[in-house]
Amino acid sequence: MNTILSIAGSDSGGGAGIQADIKSSLYHNGFMTTAITAITAQNTLGVQGVVPLEPNFVKEQIDSVNSDFDIKAVKIGMLGSQDLIEVVKEYIKDLQIPVVLDPVAISRANSKLLDDDCIESLKQLFSFATLITPNRYEAKEFFGVEHIEDILSCENYGTNILFKDIEDNEDFAVDVLKTSDGKLEYFQSKRASDLNTHGTGCSYSAAIATLLSYDDDLKAVIKEAKEYIYEAIVNAPNLGKGNGPIKHNLKGLKC
Repeated sequence: MNTILSIAGSDSGGGAGIQADIKSSLYHNGFMTTAITAITAQNTLGVQGVVPLEPNFVKEQIDSVNSDFDIKAVKIGMLGSQDLIEVVKEYIKDLQIPVVLDPVAISRANSKLLDDDCIESLKQLFSFATLITPNRYEAKEFFGVEHIEDILSCENYGTNILFKDIEDNEDFAVDVLKTSDGKLEYFQSKRASDLNTHGTGCSYSAAIATLLSYDDDLKAVIKEAKEYIYEAIVNAPNLGKGNGPIKHNLKGLKC
């Protein structure tokens, strides 16, 4: 069982953030350690409060985990300050293991989660990541991509970028991978219900990071992770009064 490190925020509702990362990683045979960047009061209806943790304490968590575990891959989620971004940059810049960066900046509802200075600072991490996984709004903010035809000409920072659900399509969810050498690969699944999609971005990137710790075939890994997310949405347990969580444990095992 490979050990993965997630650097991300906590979701008290259990559907996204660190909690989703742990569940998604475990399903793919990963043991996920964590460096929590923020604590939230959150449920399926929304976020009621956020308490960011001090960057130095986040660094202490990272150092503690790395002093004891042999980390095989890193997943990065919500980073709420420029100082924290700098802490993470110092950690990942010399790593020789897969780093999956989910640039959490704009929600699926197109609401900004970071201020403009943080959004600009987050770009400092791009060249150190193995894969960046923006949603359609983050694709526009960071890469100027609004449509599939924009992807070929966008800056890729010398890395791989997975543009998630980039096209308006009633029948299919289309993700487009722009590889570090500029090639495009397409990944398609049937369009699942939008009723239970809370935490899909976190779960997707955590699955990819875990799978990459075992297999360096990026295209095969994305394909497997995308199939997992589709099935997890289709089999969602309908929990909560709002946008509910997906079913992470598709095997139905009792944990």
